Amino acid sequence: MEIRGIGLIDVQALFGIRAVRQQKRIEVVVQLEDWETAKDVADRTGLSHHTSEVLGVNIPRVIVPLNPGKNITVVSEVVAMMHLLRYSGVDVAAQFNERLIRRMKEKRGIKGYLQEDYE
Repeated sequence: MEIRGIGLIDVQALFGIRAVRQQKRIEVVVQLEDWETAKDVADRTGLSHHTSEVLGVNIPRVIVPLNPGKNITVVSEVVAMMHLLRYSGVDVAAQFNERLIRRMKEKRGIKGYLQEDYE
């Protein structure tokens, strides 16, 4: 297996034969980026969906900007759980966006404070 920044590792030698699988489906790609270079391109809402092509198959990709002290293991686990939720039909970001837009439409008829200020 390759870990970028470390190189090739022998999983069997490091973790034992039980850590090796003959086959495994890749369901999501977690792309770790430096905070300073990726903070403007990373999606903060989760509404946009990116993909990466692996052996001719498009796979969902999440770009995670990292800064020192961030727990990569926990972040990666959250990405995996969010992917499973989305795969099962629950898109938290889309649901929040729909609630927000609905709330804004409801409030559209109410005049704002500054619109009534004639002084």
